[in-house]
Amino acid sequence: MDDPQADRTEELLSHVLVPVANESDAQATAAALAPYDPAHVTVVHVVEKGEGVPDKTPVEQSKEIAAASYAAVRTVFPDADDHTAYARDVAEAIFDAAEKVDASAIAYRARDGNRVMRFLSGDLSLRLVTQADRPVIALPRVDRNE
Repeated sequence: MDDPQADRTEELLSHVLVPVANESDAQATAAALAPYDPAHVTVVHVVEKGEGVPDKTPVEQSKEIAAASYAAVRTVFPDADDHTAYARDVAEAIFDAAEKVDASAIAYRARDGNRVMRFLSGDLSLRLVTQADRPVIALPRVDRNE
């Protein structure tokens, strides 16, 4: 007998886009996603570019951070694809990447930060869950002490 709920879950997890900030974030995010067993994973790292201001990190350092992040995810999902985006608006870059790779959902792990930092950054989590054009999965934090 077909289970419509199982079919919807399989479709939701058919191609998950996973935004990561750095290697440790990538490790924790992959570990949090693993129990859900997505069929395909694409990991995205957004290099924040300044418009008229210096970039947060030099390009070579940003490439190294992205490569380490991808390698960390591949320890859990060996066949994961990767996508590097260069943008000022991180949320918009994630949405663009999801469209480009035709992701079925975006799965992310919220990062800590005080209210001021969230206000200044535009609260990425809020934007992901309220402005995405596809399902967004907020993964549980594996280590509550982070």
